[in-house]
Amino acid sequence: MADNYVYAVARIRSKENSLFSNSVIEQLISCKTYESCLQFLTEKGWGDSDTEQDGEAMLSREREKMWQTMRELVPDMSVFDVLSYTNLFHNLKAAIKQVVSGVSGAKVFYDDCSINGETMVKIIAEKNYQALPENMQEAAREAYETLVQTRDGQLCDIIVDKAALEAIYQAGMKAKNEILRQYAESTVAVADIKIAVRSQRTWKTLDFMKQAMAECRSVNVDQLCHAALNGMDSICSYLEETDYAEGAEALRESSSAFERWCDNRIIKTIQPQKYNAFSVGPLVAYVLARENEIKTVRIILSGKQSGFSDDSIRERVREMYV
Repeated sequence: MADNYVYAVARIRSKENSLFSNSVIEQLISCKTYESCLQFLTEKGWGDSDTEQDGEAMLSREREKMWQTMRELVPDMSVFDVLSYTNLFHNLKAAIKQVVSGVSGAKVFYDDCSINGETMVKIIAEKNYQALPENMQEAAREAYETLVQTRDGQLCDIIVDKAALEAIYQAGMKAKNEILRQYAESTVAVADIKIAVRSQRTWKTLDFMKQAMAECRSVNVDQLCHAALNGMDSICSYLEETDYAEGAEALRESSSAFERWCDNRIIKTIQPQKYNAFSVGPLVAYVLARENEIKTVRIILSGKQSGFSDDSIRERVREMYV
């Protein structure tokens, strides 16, 4: 099985050379305007002739390129299922809201996952839940009925978001490759911590938090919820006793520092794959690295459009894989 990935890993190693380093990200931040950022990205080979003046289209094209590369290299794309759940469940949320509201949303769906927006809307409109993967069916039914009865979009969101976290965790724990298990563990734990932080700031109840959080090994949901009820200092104190102590430090610094730490945690998880040549690990790491890179570029472009200072943008950018 290891031999199946030797060629693919060799190809990915060459592509890693074009990933943005922290110094390249700094060059992008230093561009004076949104338009000069787009020019910089174009010169780096981002996008194509149809996306030169449209940042969001350029980023979408880069994601398409990434997945096209993976399809060329990996015969069984199911190894990436755990990475696709975030977008797949996002499509479910968007479809439920569109069907219930009757209002179509432009560019709210991801097309690079197993069920695109158009298909998802049809499934929800027909209540054909059996057409969904088994780990989505009950969440889809419950979220749809909840939104119809209560018109509470936030409640709909937490039902689907929790199901997504549970799907990620279940798939990760079943995975043969260690990086997928680590990714699932970190993703769910960090999501739970984010829920605790945001719930504390908005005075959410214990029941709300428990309804939103997913169980994982590295965070005790019950303890985290009760810490959130007692204030931000209690959340930090709890985190200091876990593998996520650096998150407490970032949380005390600022909201943007905490959000940055959340994403950087995933990058730290995958960095050991730079030294692995005989498994799917480096391919998974490359996908996550590119997603992180695209997200960071989006933050910079958004900052430029909004007129943020370079220092303000710099506070929000993520660590790069290379």
